[in-house]
Amino acid sequence: MTRILVVDDEPQIRRALRTNLAARGYDVDQAATGEEALVQAAAHLPDVVILDLGLPGIDGIAVVEGLRGWTSVPIIVLSVRDAEADKIAALDAGADDYVTKPFSMGELLARLRAASRRGAPGPEDEPVVATTAFAVDLAAKRVHRDGEEVHLTPTEWQLLEALLRHPGRLVSQRQLLHTVWGPQYERETNYLRVYMAQLRRKLEPDPSRPRYLITEPGMGYRFEPDPQT
Repeated sequence: MTRILVVDDEPQIRRALRTNLAARGYDVDQAATGEEALVQAAAHLPDVVILDLGLPGIDGIAVVEGLRGWTSVPIIVLSVRDAEADKIAALDAGADDYVTKPFSMGELLARLRAASRRGAPGPEDEPVVATTAFAVDLAAKRVHRDGEEVHLTPTEWQLLEALLRHPGRLVSQRQLLHTVWGPQYERETNYLRVYMAQLRRKLEPDPSRPRYLITEPGMGYRFEPDPQT
């Protein structure tokens, strides 16, 4: 059964979607806030997320970004906001589709079927990345080492997250600078050296001989997970 996570702060919208989706054989979870949505997604691994943008607490864009930190689950934005800028912001953050309220249930169901065909979360879409030295909860944005939480700055977190999304693969200097600092910083490779050194001091068993956060000289960096056993 396809599992849908409906995220909306309006109870009547959640009830209507739950009734219509359940009648068509979908398994439906609900969340009223952005924070609750991230917790539900990590706990139940939905096949599709239907998401409002105007949420209490963290907004819908932040939810999209939080999900994209660890999963490729299809996200359909369902919002009263119809400005082009809002649509662009949601799609740039990682949403797959955008439906404006008021909406036709038939259209939403068609878009939902299309999103479902693009695939459910795979085994790589896990919210926790664990090594023998540290563990990173991508959904909760927390890092633990030796049983204690490690504090990362927002920039350190974005850099670590960008590497963890591509385990075992080279991520170029330009891509990291663009992702973390923006396109105007794509030549500032000294930023990467400074922040990678900080991450290694916090996470590597031996920062002078990194095991997990590897430099590929002149090209970029790579997160090397523990070998499969």
